[in-house]
Amino acid sequence: MPNSMTGYGRASKGSLTVELRSVNHRYLEITVRVPRGYLFLEEPLKSLASRQINRGKVEIGVTADTPETTRLTFSRTVWEGYLAAAKALEDEYGVVNDLAASAALRLPDVMTAVRTEPETEAVTALACEAAEEAIADFRAVREREGARLAVDIEGKLREIERLAALIGARMPENAAAYRERLLVKMSEVLEQKMIDENRILTEAAIYADRICVDEELVRLKSHIAALRGLLAQGGATGRKMDFLMQEFSREANTAGSKCNDTETIGYVVDLKSEIEKIREQVQNIE
Repeated sequence: MPNSMTGYGRASKGSLTVELRSVNHRYLEITVRVPRGYLFLEEPLKSLASRQINRGKVEIGVTADTPETTRLTFSRTVWEGYLAAAKALEDEYGVVNDLAASAALRLPDVMTAVRTEPETEAVTALACEAAEEAIADFRAVREREGARLAVDIEGKLREIERLAALIGARMPENAAAYRERLLVKMSEVLEQKMIDENRILTEAAIYADRICVDEELVRLKSHIAALRGLLAQGGATGRKMDFLMQEFSREANTAGSKCNDTETIGYVVDLKSEIEKIREQVQNIE
């Protein structure tokens, strides 16, 4: 069965949660969103996903439940410089030296907040483990959706076969009707004069050949078999199906150009409608 390009997966490991979601896209496009300080996860996660996903616009999001931690560092050199400057002001100008411990928290560069960096290797391993589970969940969703698409497409293929059979059955009737119309017309023109039956047969044969859609219907039947084969094959067959649908449309358009009676034209319009519906569904297949 084919896979849909729409999917979602989620998994958590330790303090990390990895989520994947995707929508239709002509090629494979992966974007990774990570918290500040976790940029080192982008390439490993993108590489991991690209090995298991063939097509679609995929977004990978990583969240970390552990809040960022910081530690304060005290610069003894800077603080002693402030103390020395305050003592000099006191001695030289009589300024009261009111520096206290609280001043160390306010004066520039005395206390510095340093954010604790995550352990790169351990976090990467944890994120990849969560990503593996999220991707498995994501692919399972795609497979289920793909199976539903296959069922829907198969139903539309059966309708195309039915319409093609109706179109094919109309061709002899159209030729016979043309022969009758031609005979009536010539009778009106020639009145009582002799009508050349052979000429009538020749004209009817030429018309029947001109409106014949046997080749188009045979090729359409072949395309139906090919599409069913791709549905059974599974995997990344969406592009092949898309190209195949162009051939479906080509045969339907050619057949429609040969039809000139209202009933057959109605069948052709319905046929094109079903083909377009399949094309829309194929756009969702990986």
